[in-house]
Amino acid sequence: MTKIKICGIRSLDDVAIINDCMPDYIGYVFAPSKRQISLNTAIALSANVFSGIKKVGVFVNQPIDFLVSAITSGAVDFVQLHGDETAEYEKKLFAALKNSGIEQPEKRCIRAFRIRNKDDIEKTKSTMCATLLLDAYSEKAVGGTGETFDWTLINNIEKPFFLAGGISIDNAEDAVNSAHPFALDVSSSLETNSKKDRAKVEAFVKKIREL
Repeated sequence: MTKIKICGIRSLDDVAIINDCMPDYIGYVFAPSKRQISLNTAIALSANVFSGIKKVGVFVNQPIDFLVSAITSGAVDFVQLHGDETAEYEKKLFAALKNSGIEQPEKRCIRAFRIRNKDDIEKTKSTMCATLLLDAYSEKAVGGTGETFDWTLINNIEKPFFLAGGISIDNAEDAVNSAHPFALDVSSSLETNSKKDRAKVEAFVKKIREL
């Protein structure tokens, strides 16, 4: 069954919706964005998230100590690297997580790639992170643009991956059938006036669970 990740969680109202709908993952944005929250806010929200829901922190070229703190504080279960983090950065992050008592740190890390062409798909082989996230490329932002990419480019990817970029209830079934992702990552299409919309979240989760 395709997993569901709902990103851009910012408030206790969002958490109430999430707890009722029970997606598999939620995402907090720690990078500069209209959905950015602080670590303290994430800690407070996570204390209210049902235990069956995994929490992911989205980071863009941020200090390794900050990512480690996000996991060790209990704010998140996974860190998502959504910037231009290098292989050296990954190695240092894994070492720092291990030094903080996190076993198999590569399994706690999701590496995002912005896809334009087959060359970008090839780049996914460079990461040591256990899980990938494939997002649409945009010159305007590193993510959250609401744009899709050509899912037919996806092939020969051995690692599980989250599929992001313009996912909505209208194209979710096509996304699952075309790309066969481990999980769908959705955010803006489940909002009204920049806030999570309970009816949209409920409908999306129901749709994916029935596929």
